[in-house]
Amino acid sequence: MDIVSSLPAFALAVVLISASPGPAMALILRRAALRGFSGAVPTVLGLEAGLYVWALLASAGIASLVAASEVAYLVLRVLGGVFLLYLGIKAWRSAWSSRRSEEPVEVPLSGAGSGLSWWKAFGEGAVVMLANPKIAAFMIAFYPQFVSADRPLFATTALLAAFQVAIEIVLYLGLAAVVGRAGAWFRRPAIRRRLDAVSGTVLLALGVRMVAESR
Repeated sequence: MDIVSSLPAFALAVVLISASPGPAMALILRRAALRGFSGAVPTVLGLEAGLYVWALLASAGIASLVAASEVAYLVLRVLGGVFLLYLGIKAWRSAWSSRRSEEPVEVPLSGAGSGLSWWKAFGEGAVVMLANPKIAAFMIAFYPQFVSADRPLFATTALLAAFQVAIEIVLYLGLAAVVGRAGAWFRRPAIRRRLDAVSGTVLLALGVRMVAESR
């Protein structure tokens, strides 16, 4: 398959996959709602950095080893699930602590642009993506459909992955911009508590499913 002629089909597949609900979407929505557009940027970049690493690992054959190894797959699945559980518990703790607070002060955007907060959000996104073994299985099944046998696997996969990352960054940042515009409403104390509770429940459910489900 010629790589240029396959790009429209590849782009459509990426858009459909990116729009599906999952840990990435939950993280981006919560971050954009509570920290605004600028606060969601490092989360998006962290998720896409993790995705690109998996693409490179897939082209090098390492992702295939991970997907084929029962132990490696199990370890990654448990680590990823536990991290999602941690994020869910943290969201629920935030909801509970704000409920017990005597002064329901509206949450500002403080810290959204600080270096520590930026790298923490970036790291959360990267870990969520890298600790998901299903991404490895997805990469080794998805990319070969768009790489012809006469082209170098690593270089072509790296190029397609960069294209996917670019598409997803545009989509996710567009979503973050839309949600961020309503940030003042989301950061009202009562709304923030509900958002923390809902997002925490979603992350907990995703974490339990990742830990419990088989391949």
